[in-house]
Amino acid sequence: MTQEIHGTVADGFEAVREEFAAFVARERPDYEGQLCAYVHGRQVVDLWAGEGAAADSLYGVFSTTKGAAHLVVALLVQDGTLELDRKVTYYWPEFGAEGKGAVTLRDLLAHRAGVVGLDAGFGEEELADDRAIAERIADQRPFWRPGTAFGYHALVIGALTGEVVRRATGRTTQELFEERVRAPYGLDFHLGLPEALEPRFRSVLPMAPTPEQQAVLDATPTGPHTLGSIAFNEHVPDAGTLVDHANSRLVRAKGPTSAGGVAAARGIAGMYAAAVSGLDGRPPLLKPDTIAEVGQIHSVGHDLVAQGHRAFGLGFQATAAMAYPFLGAGAFGHSGAAGSQGFADPRSGLAYGYTRRRWAYPGGAAPENDRFVRAVHSAALAG
Repeated sequence: MTQEIHGTVADGFEAVREEFAAFVARERPDYEGQLCAYVHGRQVVDLWAGEGAAADSLYGVFSTTKGAAHLVVALLVQDGTLELDRKVTYYWPEFGAEGKGAVTLRDLLAHRAGVVGLDAGFGEEELADDRAIAERIADQRPFWRPGTAFGYHALVIGALTGEVVRRATGRTTQELFEERVRAPYGLDFHLGLPEALEPRFRSVLPMAPTPEQQAVLDATPTGPHTLGSIAFNEHVPDAGTLVDHANSRLVRAKGPTSAGGVAAARGIAGMYAAAVSGLDGRPPLLKPDTIAEVGQIHSVGHDLVAQGHRAFGLGFQATAAMAYPFLGAGAFGHSGAAGSQGFADPRSGLAYGYTRRRWAYPGGAAPENDRFVRAVHSAALAG
């Protein structure tokens, strides 16, 4: 039975709907997802599919959360409240323990600080609490000499930058995001999901690989003490999975800023539209110089955690260099482990958001994003 495609596209974006429908038709019958895009602040794509899905359904978006957290950091840099080349210890003296005293905020945002996790790991409740993560990481010895290399600080980067934010402002990243970004635009992107919105949350479903895909997964085991295992807290016995993390009410309530956000595709795309183009008659949140700074590549090449090619700006992934080379230089955003994706391409004015319920194979930005992003970007350029 072919799933019905809901929603609308603007004139000139019909190919995006066709691409979305073609993908959904070949997916498992239980596929559920949303796709949204803006161009220069105008919504041009708003699609969803799946039994039980709605335009305002909310999904765990994992590391797509980092884009929301670091939009707050970008705003504070723009305000002059934070300075990128100040040492982290200027704001947070305790961070300097174990040889981390020279790390700057710029280093931290670019995943160059070397503290991707803890030797002893975190408990489940600690991973829901940014303050607890930051307190314990402050005493951790770096896993490489800071500044000499980079590696994805998967479950801790939001807590670390968030502690800098808290020390500098007296407010949490979650509070500032709500006040300056989410509430003014009514965005369905939450760093701390209110109890009243819980009925709209769609629990994350685990990956359902084919036998061939499972064989590939089985053939690439991860050692228990690798940087990847430490970064994703997989070296801790009975620590739970990332699916468990997103499906925890405690995590959703606290909204840890590395991977605990909850959003609809409209909220993701709307956030990036507000950041670079403006939305609802308001000017862009970020000025051109700030957009250029956060999107500029700071770390590129071999990621010591991911063990592959990655590219980061400041708190954001360098989206064109990392995933979609046809986008404009300076595109920035962040993907999430189960398949979500969000970014802004300032040169074309494109802001993009995608969510899905079931964890995509092989993880990270779901492969279908490549097709959807190409279709939206081509239509945007043609317009």
